[in-house]
Amino acid sequence: MNAENKVYRLWKPVEFINNWRECDTSILDDISASWFKRRATLKENSAEYAEFLNRLKREHAIETGVIERLYDLEKGITETFIKEGFVKSYLSHGDTDIPDSDLMAHLNDHLDAVNFIFDVVKESRPLTTGFIKELHHLVTRNQKHAEGRDQFGNKLKIELLKGTYKVRENNPTRDDGTSILYCPPEHTASEMDNMVNIFNQLVEDKVHPLIISAWFHHAFTTIHPFQDGNGRVARLLASLIFIKFGYFPFTVLREEAKVKYIEALETADEGESQKLVTYFGEVQKRNIQKALNIKEISSTSFEEVQEIFIKKIENWKLQRQEAYQNLLKNNRSEVLVYCNDILNEFKDTLTVQLNGNAELSIGSCSFNDQNRQHHYYRQIVSYAKKHNYFFNRTLPKAWLTFRIKLSERKKYQLGISIHHYGYDDTTLAIGSFLEFKSGKEDESHDTTLPLEIAPHVISIDDDIEGKKKNIKIYIEHAITLVLAQIASEIN
Repeated sequence: MNAENKVYRLWKPVEFINNWRECDTSILDDISASWFKRRATLKENSAEYAEFLNRLKREHAIETGVIERLYDLEKGITETFIKEGFVKSYLSHGDTDIPDSDLMAHLNDHLDAVNFIFDVVKESRPLTTGFIKELHHLVTRNQKHAEGRDQFGNKLKIELLKGTYKVRENNPTRDDGTSILYCPPEHTASEMDNMVNIFNQLVEDKVHPLIISAWFHHAFTTIHPFQDGNGRVARLLASLIFIKFGYFPFTVLREEAKVKYIEALETADEGESQKLVTYFGEVQKRNIQKALNIKEISSTSFEEVQEIFIKKIENWKLQRQEAYQNLLKNNRSEVLVYCNDILNEFKDTLTVQLNGNAELSIGSCSFNDQNRQHHYYRQIVSYAKKHNYFFNRTLPKAWLTFRIKLSERKKYQLGISIHHYGYDDTTLAIGSFLEFKSGKEDESHDTTLPLEIAPHVISIDDDIEGKKKNIKIYIEHAITLVLAQIASEIN
């Protein structure tokens, strides 16, 4: 950083170094096995899944323009457009800050670009610099100008070169007056070639797709090969990589743009890549959890439903095989035992620190305990509804309680429920709720208190060991929220 001139050359020659390779990808690994199993079924049968993908495409098309400040769009019409499609007549006065015709042109350009990358993956077309230029031309089809600066640093509009690398420096200015310089125009073509070559090697080396997508996106943004539209193209290319490996488009929501996305990119600029990889994983996990709640059968045709029904019964019979059921049973039990161990660790630590001022205890119900399976059923149904997922009540569930007794009339209880999530039997949710118990046991009244923590969702048809780190983080977070809630209520 040159403090006097306030100029910062962000770009460094593109390379793939070990701090990327060593990034933790467990946020996606915890759930991806369940998704790939479910994906095969949904692709074959579900019209609802096809519409889900269309909604994701439309969401990407809208949000990418919002965060690039090409336009603004009210949340209400955003939701309508995502659900129903881009129909100009849906717009009302004040829904957007640019002419309606310009908005529709931008949205359709973005949507065509998203559809284009799906087609490219379907056709197994390689990722080349020629394709990247083609993508840039498509996404900027209805954009005439880019922002530039003259020799004195004054802003001016310049003609946008579509599908062509920049011929002058990119020099956006931060709030503190610092000019950011990306790859110089004279090095752009060779750097883009280098980036694509490294990408192909990473794919051949079977580097995790989450890491490849985040690295490629970051490398592209440091080059900034085009005069404008770099953010849009970077997110499309990150999406293409995810789609190539069976995941979803990468969409940055407007409310996440500054607090997560830009901050993670800037952290990666300084050589710390984990934050960006984690954010990319969060976006994929969010969409996977939605997809796991898609119904497989949406047809009303008797013949189609009958055919699917017969296949499902055949598959169900196969899945009832002893080895498969034992795998799920053993992994469910391993999750329960591990959660119980974590709660006991916290109990022992807190008991010493509390010095007798509160009484702590752990309660539990295993997946095999039929007599107490119904306990906390109401709380789990309410929790699943709040977090918008399908609680599969036909499959086994278990629960744990972390009880904190301050007095006979003041008792709190953290409930940890372990139950099946969505429509696939390989997916578990670990959910949390807090209850306040007032009065003695024979006259106690339970009140469920708000505990703003979404479920932790994992796959259980593969190794559980690698998932334990994030399970522990989740439970620690739940206990932290409980202790904060209790502390706030004590006068």
